Amino acid sequence: MTREIAVHTSRRGETAAINESGTILVYRRQMGIWGVERQLAFTLKQDKGLREMRSQMAEVIEFLENCKIFVASSITGVPYYELERIGCSVWEFAGKPVDFLEYIIEKEDEAEQEQLTAQAKPVIIPIPEHIGNGHYRLSIKAVQEADSGVTTKQILMPFLKRGNFYQLEIICNHVPPWLELEAMTGSSLVYEAEKIGPGEIKAILRKRVCTE
Repeated sequence: MTREIAVHTSRRGETAAINESGTILVYRRQMGIWGVERQLAFTLKQDKGLREMRSQMAEVIEFLENCKIFVASSITGVPYYELERIGCSVWEFAGKPVDFLEYIIEKEDEAEQEQLTAQAKPVIIPIPEHIGNGHYRLSIKAVQEADSGVTTKQILMPFLKRGNFYQLEIICNHVPPWLELEAMTGSSLVYEAEKIGPGEIKAILRKRVCTE
């Protein structure tokens, strides 16, 4: 069976952060052997703004073709959002690709099987808890870890669109990239996040308040 994994690499041949200059290598496994199928030099132009970064990621996505697994030592923001949007599985790994390619494929196969099993079970969508004075609290961590097919947008967007809150505290295992993008594109929300434990982050959304 033919499988492909894209890896953003440094000149040393190890994984690089997506905001570092490097080369995206698409590895293909055929007959149990991994080899580089194609490559693309890549430098994310963060200083050029959102439009340019999205344009760059559109080129990356075209280059990836049918490859739906992407690895870097660190990847957030626009690149993460654009890859996730097309159904790409994003991994953060340090080291040389030869040391983790087979491991990632094994975990991808396990996750696919778990998702098929989870889809047969009813999913309870969490609802924000009102803790007073327009402040709400919500944990989406269990849903993220269950990989049930329910998206964070499906959970959060109905509440955010209603808008009848001042602050929403979200406990998660990673901040949804689309939420970061909402804050970056001048929405009516102020966003901040902090790590509160292993695999646990607290993100806070507040309504912008005019002080004039």
